[in-house]
Amino acid sequence: MGASTFAIDSFIFTFDSRGKLRVEQRIRELLMAELCVNIDHVATVRQARKTYEPDPVEAALEAQAGGADGITVHLREDRRHIQDSDLPRIKAVVHTKLNLEMAATDEMIAIAIALKPQLAMFVPEKRQEVTTEGGLDVASQESRVRDAVARLRGAGIPVSAFIDADERQIEAAARCGFAFCEIHTGPYAHAFHAHDGGLSDARTAAEHGKIVRAAALIQRCGMRANAGHALNLANVGAVAAIDGLCELHIGHAIVSRAMFIGLRSAVAQMKAEIVRATLAS
Repeated sequence: MGASTFAIDSFIFTFDSRGKLRVEQRIRELLMAELCVNIDHVATVRQARKTYEPDPVEAALEAQAGGADGITVHLREDRRHIQDSDLPRIKAVVHTKLNLEMAATDEMIAIAIALKPQLAMFVPEKRQEVTTEGGLDVASQESRVRDAVARLRGAGIPVSAFIDADERQIEAAARCGFAFCEIHTGPYAHAFHAHDGGLSDARTAAEHGKIVRAAALIQRCGMRANAGHALNLANVGAVAAIDGLCELHIGHAIVSRAMFIGLRSAVAQMKAEIVRATLAS
């Protein structure tokens, strides 16, 4: 009698030649990083005319219809895209999870506590920057950041730190009580674009290696690892294949692609590439 195999849901059942049953779980599928879609730049287009469309609420609905596992918004102190009035409206339609990016200020902490998102993420902000330019320097302001994390945790809100792939920052984040760290993937993405050689390019491979090591250290420190910034269809695969990543936060590339094929399809394309890369690794 030869071996036979069949699958039910996420389990694979195999009977060997002696009739012994072996059950395996499709671990790669279960451990695949989730896709959280940042819809800030839908609001950027709206704010260019200071009008009422396009509505980020509709964007949240379309992203989830395309397979998004979560929705990310950044309420910046200068309110350049997402507005305060958007937050409860977006939360009301999010049936996956809502991630609120924010500065670690008293104003933003009060807003987050009132909103109660599934995750709050501290990011650095500069008024002059076009987008977030680097990770939060947790190590140089541990006491202040620790207090801010404690306030949100006390309200039942898990907190993440957007940080560079740097050992000193990761260890500081662990001491501050963060539940998650999101690794800043910008240096990897920019190297990938500049050299157009994928991981065969030495600089791109070096930046990718930093993300791999950072993800491993985050987990050893008792936190969960996310990643994001400047990821797109071309470069996301090598990041999605990294062991232990929980979420990938992607916005600009998806909104850009949506101009040509629609937001729902753009999200579905990104999700399919994450699945492909994960199962191939």
